[in-house]
Amino acid sequence: MTAKPAAAAARATVYGYPRQGQNRELKKAIEGYWKGRVTADALRTTAADLRRSNWQQLADTGIHEVPTGDFSYYDHVLDTSVMVGAVPSRHRAAVDADALDGYFAMARGTQDVAPLEMTKWFDTNYHYLVPELGPDTVFTADSAKQVAELKEALALGLTARPVLVGPVTYLLLAKPAPGVADEFEPLTLLDRLLPVYAEVLADLRAAGAEWVQLDEPALVQDRTPAELNAVTRAYRDLGALADRPKLLVASYFDGLGDALQVLAAAPVDGLALDFTGSAAANLDDLAAVGGLPGKRLVAGVVNGRNIWINDYQKSLATLATLLGLADRVDVAASCSLLHVPLDASAEGDIDPEVRRWLAFARQKTTEVVTLAKGLANGTDAISAELTANRADLASRADSALTRDPAVRARTAAITDADGRRSQPYAERTAAQRAHLGLPLLPTTTIGSFPQTDELRVARADLRAGRIDTAGYEERIKDEIREVLSFQEKTGVDVLVHGEPERNDMVQYFAEQLTGYVATQHGWVQSYGTRYVRPPVLAGDISRPEPMTVRWTTYAQAQTSKPVKGMLTGPVTMLAWSFVRDDQPLGDTARQVALALRDEVNDLEAAGTSVIQVDEPALRETLPLRSADHADYLAWATESFRLSTSGVRPDTQIHTHMCYAEFGDIVQAIDDLDADVISLEAARSHMQVAGELAEHGYPREAGPGVWDIHSPRVPSTEEAAALLRKGLEAIPAERLWVNPDCGLKTRGWTETRASLENLVSAAREVRAGLTADNG
Repeated sequence: MTAKPAAAAARATVYGYPRQGQNRELKKAIEGYWKGRVTADALRTTAADLRRSNWQQLADTGIHEVPTGDFSYYDHVLDTSVMVGAVPSRHRAAVDADALDGYFAMARGTQDVAPLEMTKWFDTNYHYLVPELGPDTVFTADSAKQVAELKEALALGLTARPVLVGPVTYLLLAKPAPGVADEFEPLTLLDRLLPVYAEVLADLRAAGAEWVQLDEPALVQDRTPAELNAVTRAYRDLGALADRPKLLVASYFDGLGDALQVLAAAPVDGLALDFTGSAAANLDDLAAVGGLPGKRLVAGVVNGRNIWINDYQKSLATLATLLGLADRVDVAASCSLLHVPLDASAEGDIDPEVRRWLAFARQKTTEVVTLAKGLANGTDAISAELTANRADLASRADSALTRDPAVRARTAAITDADGRRSQPYAERTAAQRAHLGLPLLPTTTIGSFPQTDELRVARADLRAGRIDTAGYEERIKDEIREVLSFQEKTGVDVLVHGEPERNDMVQYFAEQLTGYVATQHGWVQSYGTRYVRPPVLAGDISRPEPMTVRWTTYAQAQTSKPVKGMLTGPVTMLAWSFVRDDQPLGDTARQVALALRDEVNDLEAAGTSVIQVDEPALRETLPLRSADHADYLAWATESFRLSTSGVRPDTQIHTHMCYAEFGDIVQAIDDLDADVISLEAARSHMQVAGELAEHGYPREAGPGVWDIHSPRVPSTEEAAALLRKGLEAIPAERLWVNPDCGLKTRGWTETRASLENLVSAAREVRAGLTADNG
C-alpha cells in the first residue's frame, strides 16, 4: 500500500557529524599545534575548512537543516563549560593568557596543573571532560564560538540550527570541584545558570538562528522527582523568554520515560526523540501523553550509533504512526553521527556483499533524506530505494557469515561449572603468592607501551611490501626486548611485552577471529585526538588459532620476571565494535568468551602465570535504566568468568577498567572473580579505592597513580601521596601500583620518567610500611 504524503513536507536533519575529516585532518592539525609545527591560525583554518566541508556534504545530500556548534577541538562538554564561564580556578590564568592554549590545558593538563576529569558519555565509548562546579561558581556567558559557527553556515546560504548541551544535562554531568564537599549537588546551580543560557540564546537569535537545539540526554536515565522538577523550571523559564529562537529539546540513547510528559508540557516549540532500539518505547509513551499538538517532532528513526543499514519499511511505519502525534514530523538520525565512521564507500577492502549492509555517517544522511522524501511524497517516490533496501536486508539475513552451526552448538553446551574457578579466591591467592613471589605493593603496567613512529613505519612498510614478514618481526622482537629491558632496569615487578605488534586492543583480536570485519578508514573519536577503528562484528565468532601466545612466550623467554599475557575481554570486544543487532548481546558475548577461553588456556599451557583480560567497557555498556541492569550484568560477568575460569588456581587472572563511574558496578566487579583488578583513579583522586572498600571488595586492586591521558609527568611525591591515599582504603597486602591505563598514546620520554617515579613511589611507601611493621 502506498503511504500518504505528510500534511507538511517532512524535513531531513541530523544532530551532529564526525569532526575529524576524511583523513583525520583535525587530529593532525591539533597534534601539530601541540608540537609547535602548526600555528594557531593554521589550526583554525583547518577547522573552518572541515566545518564548511561537512555542512556542504550534508546539504548536497539533501539535509534541509544542518547542525552548528557540534564541532569541537576536543569535546563539546568542555566547549559548554567555556560557553558558561565554568573554568576551574587553576586554569583561569592560562585561559586568560591564551584562550586556545588554556582550553587545551583544561583538557590535557600541564606539567604543573591537572586537567579536568574525563569519563564516558553515557553508554558510548566517547569521553567527555567533566565540569567542576561548586557553591562559589559564577557563570558568565561566552557565546562567541556558537555565534561564529552559526554565521559561517548562514554565510553559505544554508538553513542552520545551533546545537547546545542543555542546562539540566550539563549540571547532571558535573561533579563537585576539588575541595568542595562530595554532597554538593551541581543541579542546585540551575537558577544561576539559566540566565546565562538565556543570554546565549538571545545572541544566537540576533545572529540569525530560527531554531536552537538543547540536548538533554541525561533525561533518558532514571531521574528523581526533584530532577524532573528542575527540568520543568528550566524550560518554563527558557520558554518564557521574549527574545529567543524556537527551542527544540532533544534526547537520545533510550526512552524518556517520566521525563517525556514533563517535556511535552513544557513551553518549547519541539522535541527531538530517539525511536531506535530500547528508545522505541518513546512511540507508545508519546501517544500516551497525547502527542505534541502544535509542536514540531524530530523523529530519530535512523540509528546514529551503529553501522547497519536502516530498515526503510519499519522506519516508515514508525513515521506514519507519528504523523498524528505532532504538528509536523521531521526525520533525523537518533543521535549525533559523531559515534559512527564517515563513509562506508571508502572501505574498498571489505567484501562488497558485506559492505552493502553498512551505513556510516554519509550513508545515514542519505537514509534520513530518503525517509523524509518517502514521508513527504509517499512510498512511490522512493520505490527504487525500497526495493534495494529489501534486497540488502535479505542478503545479510541469509548470509553464511551470520550463522556457524559449530559455534552455536558449543555455546548451547555451556554449563554453570564452565564459569567458575576450581578454587575460591582465598585458596587461589595463597597459591599465586607462593608461585609468583612478588613484594608488597607490586608494580606493573596495564599492557601497552608507546607506539613509536618507527613501529608505525614498519607496519606501513610491511603493508606496502617494502619489507617482508621476517624483517617486520625482527623489528617487533627488538621493540619487545627494549621494553622488557627498560622495565627490568626500572624495577617493575610484573612485566608486559608492550604490545608492539598490536594496532588496537579490539581490532588486533577482531582481525584474528571469524565473524569480524575490519575497516581501513572507519575512524571514530574516542576522546580529543584519540581515534579508534571499531571493527564490525557481523557474524558468529570463533578462534581459528592462537592469537597472542607466540609473542607472550617470546617475551617470557627474555626475562625471569613474570610477563603478563594480555587479552581484551568479551564485553569490551562487543562494546568497542559495531556489534551485530540480529541476536541478543548476551549470546554474542558468550561466543566471544569461548574464543578467549581457548586463548587463556593456551597461554597458561605455554607457561604464562599472569593473564590480564581487560574489561574497560563493562561500566559504559551498563544500560541507562536501572531496571535493565541486572540482566546485563548477569551475562556480562558470566562471559568474563567463562573466558577466565579454565585455568589452575596458581595462575593469576587480572582485569582492567578505566574512565568510568565504577561505584555503580562494584558488585559486578566482585562478581568477575578476577584475582587482581587495575582501575583508573588518578584524575578522580582515588575515589574508586573508597568505593571498593565501602563494598568490602575482598581481592587485590591497583587504583592508578599516574594519569596517562595527560602529557604531564607525576612526581614521585605525587604518586606516593596517591598511593598512601589508596592504602587508607585497601590493605597493603592487596594493593598494586600501576598507571591508570595503557601507555600507547604517550611518548617514551614521559613514559620513562613517569614509570621511574611510579616505581620510586612504591619503594618509598613500601619501605615506610616495612619500617612501621619492623
